Formats: sequence, C-alpha cells, structure tokens
Amino acid sequence: MLRRYLRTLGRFWSAAVAAEMEYRLNFVLATVNSLGQLVGSLFGLSLFYTNDADLGGWRWEEAMVVLGLATFLEGVSSTFLRPNIGRIVEHVRSGTLDFVLLKPIDTQFWLSTRNLAIWGVPDMAYGLAVIAYAGHRLGLQPRDALAGVLPLALALAVLYSLWFMLSTTSLWFVKIHNVTSLLRGLLEAGRFPVAAYPAAYRVAFTFVLPVAFLTTVPASAVLGRAWPVSTPAAVLLAVGMVMASRLFWRFGLRSYTSASS
Repeated sequence: MLRRYLRTLGRFWSAAVAAEMEYRLNFVLATVNSLGQLVGSLFGLSLFYTNDADLGGWRWEEAMVVLGLATFLEGVSSTFLRPNIGRIVEHVRSGTLDFVLLKPIDTQFWLSTRNLAIWGVPDMAYGLAVIAYAGHRLGLQPRDALAGVLPLALALAVLYSLWFMLSTTSLWFVKIHNVTSLLRGLLEAGRFPVAAYPAAYRVAFTFVLPVAFLTTVPASAVLGRAWPVSTPAAVLLAVGMVMASRLFWRFGLRSYTSASS
C-alpha cells in the first residue's frame, strides 16, 4: 500500500514539474521577486536592532534564524500546500469534487498532493541560506541543525493541518478564498521571535494560534534555547492537529451535497 502511494506521488509530481517548467521565465521572475521580499524582510527586522538593541532577548543572528524559518515555511506553502489544498474551494464550487471522491485513492491524499508548484522553491532555498548564514555567524555545528529537524517536522504538520481544516470549511461556506490571508498572517507574525511580543500576544501565539510552533520552537531547538513549550506538548499538538484534520474532513463530507444530486 505504501509503495503504491509513493509511486502515485512520484507520478503526480513529475507531471506537475514538467507542466510548470514550460514557463521557465516565470520561475526566474519568481526567484527575483522572492529575493526582493527577503531583502525587505531583513531590512524591516534590522530596524529593531538599532543602537545595539535586541528583540525580546534575541540577538540579531538568532532573529535571522526565525526569519529564515518563516521564509522556508512560506516556500513550503507556495510549493506544496497552496497549489493543492487551496484548490479545494474551487473543487467544491465547480462540482469537480464529485470526480475526486470517485477515484480509487484516498481523497485527502489526492487533494493534498496532486499538484506541485516550483515557484516556492526560491523561498525555501533563501530561507535555508539565511539560517545557514546566521548559524555560521553564531558558530553553530551540524548537530545543532539536526536538533531542529523534529520541531521543524512538527511545524510542517501543524501548518498542513491548519491549511486543510480551514479549506475543509468550504464544504459549508464556499466563498472562503480569504482564508489564505489568515495563514499568511500567521507566517508574517512568525517572522519575529514570540518573545518579542507583549505578554498577551505571547500567550495567544502559543496556546490559541500556534505561531510559536511554526518558527520560534524550531529556532529555539537549533539555538539551544529553552523551548516556549515542552517537547511532548509540541508532539501532542502536531499529532492531534493531523488527526483533527482527518476527522474534520470526514465530518465535512457527511454534509457535502453532490453537484449531481
């Protein structure tokens, strides 16, 4: 079963990349645009570090790690999430979800992996480059980077679950195109260490909106700082949200009215 799904995933993505590469100039423009946005983000972050100030106890290079992670996650969203999960609304609106439900494959898997957009790859590369540069300035070792693998995986699970559950609401409310603005806002808030925000915002970004889990927690692991939450709590949140996205999708399908009925 796993081999079958991996083979299917390979075919999905190879076809998607072949289609995307027909417009190579767009990729070049996306690369330049992403670089411009990164420069703007670095400039905005630098404004908080005038006169040898720090941001919630985070040094300049440490804050760059957080920014790099936010940039990387934005690239992941543009490459894997937005081209797939963002189309659930369109499937519901046009009635093509009926055909997806009839396919001999898990519906959530199909909706989550069918497409791939290479336009987010530059953001992923730039994010990793910023993290590598900041890590070099801080004297971090490869083992320090490995410490961030688990929390980054948890962050990706949380981000995916948020995308999928918010898009699932289109089964009841078709016009939810602005939902991506909410997710983009979460990543924008995650460009700064959670400790830089006032106390009320720190509580909200940790226990209400999981901003801390997206960037600050992985950055803290890489930098050897104390996590805002414990490791078991982060694992529990990620696993719980993935399971919730699955259950919420199944619950939503019970309310779905086929376009042909």
